[in-house]
Amino acid sequence: MTAETAKDKAESPAARLQAVLAEVAAEHYGDGTRIDGLVRLSGGASRETWSFDAVTPDGGREPLILKRDPADQTGEQTYAGVDSRHGVDRWTEGRLVELAGEAGVPEPRVPFYLAADGRTTAGFVMQRVEGETLGRRILREEAYAEARPKLAFQCGQAAARLHGIPAGRLPPLSIMDVGGALAHQRGILDNLDHAHAGFEYGLRWLEERLELAGDRQTLVHGDFRNGNIIVGGDGLRAVLDWESSHIGNPFSDLGWICIRSWRYGHFKKPVGGFGEIEDMLEGYEAGGGGRVDPRAVHFWEVFGSLRWGVICVMMAFTHIIGPQRSVEKAAIGRRAAETEHDLLQLVD
Repeated sequence: MTAETAKDKAESPAARLQAVLAEVAAEHYGDGTRIDGLVRLSGGASRETWSFDAVTPDGGREPLILKRDPADQTGEQTYAGVDSRHGVDRWTEGRLVELAGEAGVPEPRVPFYLAADGRTTAGFVMQRVEGETLGRRILREEAYAEARPKLAFQCGQAAARLHGIPAGRLPPLSIMDVGGALAHQRGILDNLDHAHAGFEYGLRWLEERLELAGDRQTLVHGDFRNGNIIVGGDGLRAVLDWESSHIGNPFSDLGWICIRSWRYGHFKKPVGGFGEIEDMLEGYEAGGGGRVDPRAVHFWEVFGSLRWGVICVMMAFTHIIGPQRSVEKAAIGRRAAETEHDLLQLVD
């Protein structure tokens, strides 16, 4: 073991990461750039998120966020044989953020990337955008009272713009059409040790109404909802968490933001707890997405409720009998019955 290797082992993970960031930031902002206030943020169990400032040689500060793969990935699997490692890699995610920003979606700048080596996993660094991400606060706090009436339109507009990114500009992504999406859910349900009649009924309802889904294929965000956006007093400031992005039906994003779980108790406002479907679809048309049949949104809301309910079940049994004991997974798992109830109300 060399002296340099021994030094690396003695350093804390945060100190080692700070050194890596200082090197890469210096290449971007100039020699002498230092890293200040590096702290790991809570949330995102499958990814690491760090906040820090790059202090430039002239004394300026660049507020930044690093998103990288966790350093201790184990490759464990969740219940029902579904791999817990999912979604796009970090460089692909960063590139999607860049492309969305170029298309007019509110997004942070992405100044540089981290390459995986012996000191860090792969990641990308983006501008730190001020605002709120917690859905309950967005819906309840007075600071966002003027923003809430605008959000459904703004989210619809942002969705249309990201769906309109030309396929030729996109990095390689997985493809999931409606048939594949339903087959995926069917496979999970068939492997569950416990029967869930509501989910089975919802899946059959979807399988019998495929004509409502629509047949477009575009970039899909995959987790477009209240909780994955940044909101300020002026409205939507950024769309976050592109980990589930793929090529698929764009209306799946519009249905996903409408499911009851993302309304945080404000059930009378179907879009994220803050707006109406009509306003979202007006924004979608204004963003260049064209007119959308509300029946397609309903189809994908049903699908979204099924998808989230199945995820809740998998989370529960990953905790109970799977490889990952977690209070968070157990708490999410308890919502399976609630989601099954929501699904049955949607198809009634």
